[in-house]
Formats: sequence, C-alpha cells, structure tokens
Amino acid sequence: MISLERMLKIWERYNGFYLDGLKNTLLVALVAVVLGIVLGLLVASGRMLTHNSRDHAVIKVLKSVIRFICTAYVEVLRATPLIVQVFVIYYTATGAKLILPDPTATRMMWGMVAVALNSGAYLSEVIRSGIGAVPHGQMEAARCLGMSHWKAMRFVILPQAVRNILPALCNEFVTIIKETSVLSMVGIVDVMFQASAVASNAYIFIEPYIIAALMYFVVVFPLSKLVAWFERRMSRSVTR
Repeated sequence: MISLERMLKIWERYNGFYLDGLKNTLLVALVAVVLGIVLGLLVASGRMLTHNSRDHAVIKVLKSVIRFICTAYVEVLRATPLIVQVFVIYYTATGAKLILPDPTATRMMWGMVAVALNSGAYLSEVIRSGIGAVPHGQMEAARCLGMSHWKAMRFVILPQAVRNILPALCNEFVTIIKETSVLSMVGIVDVMFQASAVASNAYIFIEPYIIAALMYFVVVFPLSKLVAWFERRMSRSVTR
C-alpha cells in the first residue's frame, strides 16, 4: 500500500540525494543536446552531399564514403536501444582505459557521450528535414549571387531552417531528460540512481520511485507545455 506519510518522511530525509541526482540529470541532458546538435548538423550535412559534374573522381568517391558513413551511423543508432548503446560505449571506453582520475567523472563523461551520440542520430534527421523544407529556389538564388554552397547554407538556408528545427530541438531536450534514467545502470548518479539507493537503504521499494517519477513530472510537464506554446507561436508567425 502506498503511504503518503512514508513519502513525506523519505523526502524530508533524502531530498538532498534526489536534488543532487536531478542536477546531474539536467546537466547530462543539456550537454547531450548541445553535442547532439553539433553532431547532428555535421551528419545531416554529410548525408546531403551531392555529386557535381565538375567534381574530380576522387572527390566523388570521398563524398560517397562520407554519405555512407553518416547514413550507417543514423540507421544503427536509431535501430538499437539507448541502454545497449550506453553499455557498449561505456564498457568499451573503460576497457580501453579511456578513463579520468575520478571514476565519477569517467562515468559522467561516457554517459554524456553515449546520450549525445544517440541524440545526434535523431537530430540529424530533424535538421535534414528542416533544411529540406526550405524552398530549393533559395539555394539557387544564393548561388546566382556568387555565394559558395557552404556560404549559402550558412547565411541563407540555415537561418530559415531554424524556424522548422527549433520546436523539435526543444522536444528532444525534454525526451532526453527522461531517457537519461538508463544511465543509472552504469553508476551515474541521476534521479533514478538516487531513488534506487534510497529504496535499498530504507528497505522501501515503492515510494522512493514514486518520488522520482514526480520529480521527472515536475520538470518535464512544464517544459512540454512550454514547447507546445512555442510551436503554436511559431505556427502563427508563419501563417501571418
């Protein structure tokens, strides 16, 4: 039977543990999204490489290789569970002695890397679709003005694509906050790790996890509503 009284007592005694875990959860999510955006932009650019009739044969082969690698990266990471990716990356890195002096910092670093790689695969598709939504004539007009392909992307295409991409980026941040719960499996001190520690210490195995669920809800629900408001605002600005 769930007891509100037990929940209040657990929170009063262990709220510091939960808040430390929440701080780590938000830190991992923020860093992962930032790294994922950078990686996603690079991967999306790689997947959008096209052959030019003036390209040398070596350049054409290089573009094909880059496009294949980027496509394989996206397909593999989107087709496998995040928890499997976390285990593979973390234990591969630690097995290769790619560690920091502090074990906690090592776990945090490789946990962020694993989540960022996963996020980058999804964000690359978001960025690619956002760029694809910009009318092709914009690129042609920029090239007619003498811009190179990369300058046209930077100064003409990407600023317009941001309108399509931003809501999805915000949604990805909200999603990653929840998905970081799997990092507790490799010892990263997030909300779920602290909930498990409290449950083992207090020999109570329902209320500690309900508190963790409530903490996720308190963070994620307002963010989800903020993202929904932002999407409506963006939609109204487009239709004007």
